[in-house]
Amino acid sequence: MLVSDYTTDHAQEGPKKGKNSFNLRINLFFFSTFIIFCVIIIRLAILQFVEGPTLTEKESSNIVKDVPLPPVRGTIYDASGVKLAYSTPTQSLYLTLMKDYSEKNGKKNRPEAEKMAEDLLEVFNKYGDPNGEKMTKQDIIDAMDLDYKKYSGYSPRRIKMDLSDKEIAYFSEHKSDFPGIAIEEESIRHYDPDTVAVQTIGYIRTFKGSKSLTKYKTIDEQQRSGDAQTDPGLIYTEPEFVGYDGLELMYQDDLRGKNGYKKVPIDPRNMPEGVEDIVPPEKGHNIYSTINKEVQLQTEQAITEQLSWLHSHPVSGKLHPNATTGFAVAMEVKTGNIVAMASMPDYDTNVWQSGSISPENWDKIQNIYQNGTIRSFNPGKSGSHPESVVLLGSTMKPLSVLIGLKEGLIRTNTYYNDTGAAYFGKEGHQTRVQNSQGHVYGGMDPARAIEKSSNAFMVDEIGKKLYDKYKGKSIEVWDKYMTAFGLGVSTGSGLPGEWEGRKEYKDITAAGSAQAAMAYASFGQQGKYTTLQLAQYAAMLANEGKRLKPQLVSKITDDKGNILKTFKPEVLNTVNFNQSYWDEIKRGMKSDVSSFEGFPYSFARKTGTSTQSVGGKLIDNGVFIAFAPKENPVLAIAVMIPEGGFGSQSAAPIARKIFDAYDEVYGLDGVPKGKKETTDGQSNP
Repeated sequence: MLVSDYTTDHAQEGPKKGKNSFNLRINLFFFSTFIIFCVIIIRLAILQFVEGPTLTEKESSNIVKDVPLPPVRGTIYDASGVKLAYSTPTQSLYLTLMKDYSEKNGKKNRPEAEKMAEDLLEVFNKYGDPNGEKMTKQDIIDAMDLDYKKYSGYSPRRIKMDLSDKEIAYFSEHKSDFPGIAIEEESIRHYDPDTVAVQTIGYIRTFKGSKSLTKYKTIDEQQRSGDAQTDPGLIYTEPEFVGYDGLELMYQDDLRGKNGYKKVPIDPRNMPEGVEDIVPPEKGHNIYSTINKEVQLQTEQAITEQLSWLHSHPVSGKLHPNATTGFAVAMEVKTGNIVAMASMPDYDTNVWQSGSISPENWDKIQNIYQNGTIRSFNPGKSGSHPESVVLLGSTMKPLSVLIGLKEGLIRTNTYYNDTGAAYFGKEGHQTRVQNSQGHVYGGMDPARAIEKSSNAFMVDEIGKKLYDKYKGKSIEVWDKYMTAFGLGVSTGSGLPGEWEGRKEYKDITAAGSAQAAMAYASFGQQGKYTTLQLAQYAAMLANEGKRLKPQLVSKITDDKGNILKTFKPEVLNTVNFNQSYWDEIKRGMKSDVSSFEGFPYSFARKTGTSTQSVGGKLIDNGVFIAFAPKENPVLAIAVMIPEGGFGSQSAAPIARKIFDAYDEVYGLDGVPKGKKETTDGQSNP
C-alpha cells in the first residue's frame, strides 16, 4: 500500500508542476514584453522631446542651396571688330545676413543691422570714389532686404558695385567688423563713347527691373513656380543685368553665358553654414554685328548736320526749325546686312550702366532713347510733332506702277496726259488731287510719271482703275502687294519691339470710300511704314523681287573665338514680275537731286514729300530711297526727316553721304576708296 500511495501521489504531482512551469514562462514573456515596450516608449519620448530639435537641426544642415555667381556678359562687336558693348571686371560688396533682422522676429536685431548700415556708409563716404554715385543709409538698408522681400535668408545681397581700391583694401582688412560681407568679382557694362547705333545695340537693366518684358516675366514666373531650368547656371537672380532692348535683348541668351554658383549648406533659420563647393561661371558668347562703326558715325553726323542746315536754310520756301529728328538705314542689296541704322538724336547708353537711370538723365532721353527706324514714337509733346514713322509719299510710286503693270491696268508704253490734277468720287461731289505745287507735266509714260512724281497719273491710272477692276475687294488686292513688298508686316529683323506699320488704306470710313482709299494710297498717302521697312522695300526694287531678311549679326563666337553660328542671306519671299516692269520703274527712278552732283556711280532714286496734319497744321516730311550702282546694285538706303520739307532737299543729301561713307570703307564697286586727303594732309570724309 505504501508503494501504491507513493506512486499515486507522485503521478498527481507531475501535471501540477508542469502547469506551474508553463505559467511562469508566460509571466516572464509578458513581463519582458512590457519592459521592451516601456523602453521603446521612453526612447521615443527622448527622441521627440529631448533630442528632436538637435536632430532636426542636423537634418536641416544637410540641405544645400545653390547661390549664383554672375557670369561675364559677352561682347558686341561692329563689322570690323570694334567693341561696341563690352564688360570689364569690377568688385562688388555683398552681404549675407547672419542673423534674422525681420519683422517676423520682432525686429529685435534691427538696431544692429542699422548700425551696420551706418558703418558701411561711413566707409563708402571715406574711401569711395568721390565722383561716384552717393549712397544713403536708407539705400543700404533697402539693399540689405532685411524682411526677405527679394532674397532668401541665405542669398547674398549686393550692397554696392564698382568698389574703389581703397574700399576693397579696407573691407579686406576689416571683415571681422562686418559679419557676412564678401567682395565678389562681377562685370560692368560699357558702351562705345562715340555712341554708335546706340538704339540698335540696346542697353541693360537688372532682372528685377525688367519683368515688364514678356521674356523676363515668363522666366520669373517659371522660377517662382518651380518649373524653371534645373541647371543652376541658368537661374536668374534679381540683381543680375540683362539685355533690355536692341541686340542686347535680342541675343540675351547668347550674351549672358551661365551663372556659376556656390553650394551653401543652410540651417533651420535658412541661414548659411559655410560653403561646400564653388562652380565658376561661364562667359557669354560674342556677337559680331553687321553695323560698321565708320559708316554708322558718318550716317549719324550727316543727319545731325542736315537737321542743323534745315533750321537755317529755306526748303520749299521756308525754314524748318521743327525738323529735330532723322532716321536712316543702309542695307546691302545682296546680303541683307544692315551696315548703318541711325535714329537721331541719340544718347550715351552708359547712363544705364548701373541697371537703372537717374531722373535727370531720364528727362534728357525719354523722347529719343527708342529706335525710330523700327518704332513709332513722338519726339515731343503729343500732337506737337509728327511721329517717327511718316507717310511714304512719292517713294510709293515705283510700287504703284509695278502694281498697275502686273494687274494689267497700264502697259509700259501707256500714254497719259498730265493736266496737273485728277478727280475721283461721285459726279458733282468729286475730290481733286493735284500734283505737288500744281505742276502740269503733259504727256508721259509710267517711267516719266515716276520721275516727275505725278499724283494725277497714279490716281487716274492706278488707284481708280484698281478700284474699277475689283470694287470693294480692291483694298485686299492692294494689301496683298503691300505685304509682298514688306510694307505693313514685320521685316523679319528680329529686333525687339519692331512696329509693323499702319495700313491706313484699310480705314474706309476715314478715307470716305474704297475708291478714295485706293486713290490716296496710289500716291503714298495711305500707309505709314518704318525706315527699316522702307530700306527693305528699296532693296527689293534693286534686286527685282527678293525680299531679304535684314541681317544685324554676321556671326556668334565663344570667348575663345570659335565660331558657333554664322548668318547667311535669307530670302523671305519673292515676287515674279516681267523684266520689262522692273526696267520701267528703274528707268523712272531718276528724280532730280542736286546733292548727288559728281557722284561717280549710276544710281536709282525716288524722292518723297508726304503731307500730314500735326497740331492742326499741315507739315511736309522728307522721304528718300535710292540704290547704287543702278546696273549691279550693292547698297540700298532709306531716309526719313519728319517736318523736313521736300525729300530732295532734306533727306537726299544724307543718303549721298551714306553712299560716300560706304564707298570709302567697302567700295560700291568692290574697291574701298578710303578717306580723301586734303592739301594740308588732313583727311576728310
